[in-house]
Amino acid sequence: MSHQPSRPYDAIIIGAGAAGLMCAAIAGKRGLRILLLDHAEKAGKKILISGGGRCNFTNHFAGPEHFISTNPHFCKSALARFSSADFLDLVEAHGIAWHEREHGQLFCDNSARDILDMLITQCRAGDVTIQTQTSIDKIDHAQAFNIHTNRGLFSGRQLVIASGGLSIPKMGATPFGLKLAEQFGLRIITPRAGLVPLTFTGEEKSALHELAGISLDVRASCGTYSFKEAMLFTHRGLSGPAILQISSYWQPGESITIDLLPELNIEDELKACQSQRPQAQLSTALSSLISQPLAKRLVRLLCNSVITDMKLEQLRSTDIDKTSNALHHWHLKPAASEGYRTAEVTLGGIDTNELSSTTMGAKRVAGLHFIGEVVDVTGHLGGFNFQWAWSSGHACGSALQPFQQ
Repeated sequence: MSHQPSRPYDAIIIGAGAAGLMCAAIAGKRGLRILLLDHAEKAGKKILISGGGRCNFTNHFAGPEHFISTNPHFCKSALARFSSADFLDLVEAHGIAWHEREHGQLFCDNSARDILDMLITQCRAGDVTIQTQTSIDKIDHAQAFNIHTNRGLFSGRQLVIASGGLSIPKMGATPFGLKLAEQFGLRIITPRAGLVPLTFTGEEKSALHELAGISLDVRASCGTYSFKEAMLFTHRGLSGPAILQISSYWQPGESITIDLLPELNIEDELKACQSQRPQAQLSTALSSLISQPLAKRLVRLLCNSVITDMKLEQLRSTDIDKTSNALHHWHLKPAASEGYRTAEVTLGGIDTNELSSTTMGAKRVAGLHFIGEVVDVTGHLGGFNFQWAWSSGHACGSALQPFQQ
């Protein structure tokens, strides 16, 4: 039998990850009485493992163009009102040492725990009650939101869902937020795995398996989208930043295109080699253009599948075109992605048309808010998803209202 809840909180936030902690800290420092609940044994578990333990906490270039949503304009308000520069100011105010890597990615010098400790400190400054190891049985709503848990009944005038997506279930990911949205009649954009390795079957899998361990800079494309970053061949298919990025735009049944040598014009290079070293073999000439020794295996594999190896003096213009096309426009059709097991994010989620872009509040359910990954806003790889957590959490935390007796 449930006990009667104590005086209602101004807001209860479910999910003590990046977005939930930020929202709680902002609302608590504004004087609101906040309860932050999580089913895990400790707050911020995914923060601690992010960025190889160094936490890629934001990106210098965190603008709307780096986010995917059925409504690409939705994220603009929150990102503008709490930017990557604003979060960096907070990091520096807490004396956290950081450094910038390629593509504007910002990491902690020491440990991801620095970011988590900063957020916990911010929550404590606002007298936020953080309660972990709390599983939720049901939620009902009358004058307030009543949260029935294994640790009793809690009541809040406002409810914020920051429960994350479906990615990496071994870290505790669940469909809780999506199911709650459906309970309240909100529309859902069908979720799927994003920033995830791609897998292959049949002959393509066999060919790629031979290349496992090779990593090289490529340009990966799908439709009108392309990313120039590193690609890694695995025993199951393709991974690495370029593939993770393009996976968020790929749909089952579609092909992807890989430019294996994006910095070179193979046609021009082969013609130059042909005049300088006519007796050299095609495979030798191509291998000399690649700096990574392991990648020479890749050139041989592609050459053998497209054109017979021969002396350069024997090459006709059609042979050069075929070779250039094979290396600059290698078409592959993935069978699937590795799914939520290894995905870094979840695409889709709460339809942004259901929410206010300034408050993250549900338009049709007063007092109900959704922030972070559970919303249909997904960032590119490189600190963008953390920035969405900070920005959406800040927007919501700034909009929550104290209960007036």
